[in-house]
Amino acid sequence: MVNDIEKTSTEHLEIVENSSQTKEGVNIDVDEQYSYEEQRKIIHRVDRRLVVICGAAYCISLMDRTNISVAAITGMMQDLELYIGFRYVGHHAQSSSSDLLICDVQSIMILVFFVTYIIFQPLAAATIRYFGPRIFISAIVMTWGACLIGFAYSPDWQTLTGLRALLGVFESGFFPGTVYLLSTWYSRCQGPVLPLTSRLYAKANDIFVADVDEVHKRYALFYLIGSVATAVSGILAFGFSQMSSLQGFNGWRWIFIMQAILTFVVGILCFIFVVDFPDKGHHTWGFLNESECAFIMRRINKDRGDASSEPFHIRKFLRPALDLKIWGFATIFFCPSTVEYAISYFLPIILRDDLGFGVAASQCLIAPPFVLAGIYMIISAWAGDKYRMRAPILIFNSIITLIGLPMMGFASSTAVRFVGVFLTPAGTNANIPAAMAYQANNIRGQWARAFASATLVGFGGIGGIAESLMFRSQDAPQYVPGIWGAIACQTLLLIVVAMMSTHFQIADQKADRGEKIIEGLEGFRYTI
Repeated sequence: MVNDIEKTSTEHLEIVENSSQTKEGVNIDVDEQYSYEEQRKIIHRVDRRLVVICGAAYCISLMDRTNISVAAITGMMQDLELYIGFRYVGHHAQSSSSDLLICDVQSIMILVFFVTYIIFQPLAAATIRYFGPRIFISAIVMTWGACLIGFAYSPDWQTLTGLRALLGVFESGFFPGTVYLLSTWYSRCQGPVLPLTSRLYAKANDIFVADVDEVHKRYALFYLIGSVATAVSGILAFGFSQMSSLQGFNGWRWIFIMQAILTFVVGILCFIFVVDFPDKGHHTWGFLNESECAFIMRRINKDRGDASSEPFHIRKFLRPALDLKIWGFATIFFCPSTVEYAISYFLPIILRDDLGFGVAASQCLIAPPFVLAGIYMIISAWAGDKYRMRAPILIFNSIITLIGLPMMGFASSTAVRFVGVFLTPAGTNANIPAAMAYQANNIRGQWARAFASATLVGFGGIGGIAESLMFRSQDAPQYVPGIWGAIACQTLLLIVVAMMSTHFQIADQKADRGEKIIEGLEGFRYTI
């Protein structure tokens, strides 16, 4: 697209390593200093240090942004007259607190979070390079904890709404920042790119061939660790709410206080364990030495030639906005994000009001679909990396979601609808890291990655707003407009992926014939 240039042109849009060795057929696992086994040990150390701590912080992030609904059913609604600030007031708004379920009505507070969350993402994504990941991530995590303390002492819903907007500002930098950080440590490909038939032949004849890709599995693990919040946040909130009356605080205030303490602890751990970018990683405590970081830099440069840091310039940062594929990736991410937010917020209501389960059963039955979704997410990521597939994984997962949505929303049999409850989050959640990997494999340049990460996650935040407009409390319990909106999102994903993959295929064919240089780098090929 904008970075694809004709063979006769010498224009380069970013300062990157332009090595003629960066070819699709080069085996980046052949290193001048380390054996393959030693390389894997180094990369697994990066996994343990980087992916785990970032996943833990993401888990806290999800808990902090979604706890408002959990607190509402433990007395906050009555104490702060919260129903005044709700966008829609349904029949449950005037019933007892035991009848109020998560997101029975959509709150203004949920919407204001996403507004500031989206607006400040581009600025925050650029800032992580200036301050460094360790300082930046740990600082913003600590500010989440400070916001939660403010939640606990809020005298009215207006104050709480303002603090939610502030929380959106502080959370805006985390997800795009960590997605960007992860992409700088891992290569697009690993080993020579071979057709599937050649790989099967090598396996049958005991010929060693390394796994082809590695970034999809890391994104999936990061997202899976973060998704633990979906399963445990309700249980933790219930436990914290039992502290009601201690120090004169009601249970909902203790939920915020205790989650704030957890957030502060994770913030301290981030300050200790989060690592810097590869060019400065050897300065990180207890991590890789200078030689090992140099190895990471070598393999990234062999893969895509953009391991070196670049000086910030606003025009360079915003230049990727002219590239249509950046917005295509963002649109792809928007589609599963919209459905995922809807499932997270409305699954308890669907289980109780529409499928007929009791309150306790509805809360408990949230976990099994997301356990299956987590298992399938890892399997999907493994297959995508093993066979270097991105678009086919996205399409297959979207088809699973398209099967699950009408089953969940329109089938007459409770058993069939419950099967749909399992299929829908499985396909949707698996497409979140798949979309991140699709983007990471097909862009190049440090600031292009920073901008692309911001737009990707920003469109995910727009999905949160879209969800609140699609799944309205007045449409309960069937939520027919919301189901159709989710189906439309998945259809849009299929169309955009098909269009982009066709463009990538044509560009790769031209590059193979020597007619085009992709992303300003000889030998670069798109991953489809």
